[in-house]
Amino acid sequence: MYATTWCGDCRMAKRWFDSHDIPYEYINIEEDDNAAAFVMKVNGGMRTVPTIIFPDGDVLVEPSARDLANKFSR
Repeated sequence: MYATTWCGDCRMAKRWFDSHDIPYEYINIEEDDNAAAFVMKVNGGMRTVPTIIFPDGDVLVEPSARDLANKFSR
């Protein structure tokens, strides 16, 4: 999960993963210039977070709890 500490949607996604015992890597784009550049590349030049990259290659940007639940119910 590419995120920032001040992002409310990032905190929600983090809580969702934690409450469902789903492991993830948290990468703060404000502390990692390469991560920030990657997020901008994935999002057409925007630093949009959370940007979540899944092992199957799927990408969710600013997902809701419902979006996350749908991803894991497939």
